[in-house]
Amino acid sequence: MSTSAVIMLIFGLTITWGGAAVCISKAMKKS
Repeated sequence: MSTSAVIMLIFGLTITWGGAAVCISKAMKKS
């Protein structure tokens, strides 16, 4: 696996977990 592929993988995971964290925080504020 090339370095750019690893960077893109980490970048994608960061966006995924960042979006999940935003959704969880919004759900926590509603309740």
